[in-house]
Amino acid sequence: MIVGNGDIAQEAAKEIDDADLVVRFNDCRSIQTGGSRTDIVAVCNTGRPARAMLGSAEWRSSRPIAAASEIWSVRDPRKFAALRASLSQSHPELNDFCDDYTDQFIAFCQATGKRHVVVDQSVHESVDEALKPHEPGPYVVPSSGMIVIADLLLRFPDDDIAITGFSHTGWDGHPFAAEKRLVDLYVCLGRLSRIAGKTPIVSSQGA
Repeated sequence: MIVGNGDIAQEAAKEIDDADLVVRFNDCRSIQTGGSRTDIVAVCNTGRPARAMLGSAEWRSSRPIAAASEIWSVRDPRKFAALRASLSQSHPELNDFCDDYTDQFIAFCQATGKRHVVVDQSVHESVDEALKPHEPGPYVVPSSGMIVIADLLLRFPDDDIAITGFSHTGWDGHPFAAEKRLVDLYVCLGRLSRIAGKTPIVSSQGA
């Protein structure tokens, strides 16, 4: 179960907690109203989001972070080091976007007995390729949610993978419209399922 930070139906909470594996994102805004189980927290390990999480005692001690056995850094440092030069020309306002905090997440995991995983840059590149037929237009990078979906589809090709809390909206540097079309394709192909309901009770920026 991959749980984004968008709208989640009230009736989905039990289904989330009953899953064999639950992945949440960053500050885990989906917790409580979107169930409580958390096995993996996928984090943006570069730029301002990483700095904010690592600098927050509340994040470090929060219930989902404490419960998680693994922290996944979704941005391979090699990929983002290579992006820095081009982004400095195309998006000079993102001057700290590629600042890497992976070592600090590793240190946090070592101090708290968690496993740390870096999602390989090949996953990022496979998502870029998969998005091309879906007219993404110019974008900076795929969203963390899309990277995690792609990674889990590769890791568990024969398992049932469900998503919820994905509104496919947010920062305009992510190609959310194309990501929605790609996810819809995966659902049509039976590779993913969406957990949907009539009563959305979590509303935020989404994944």
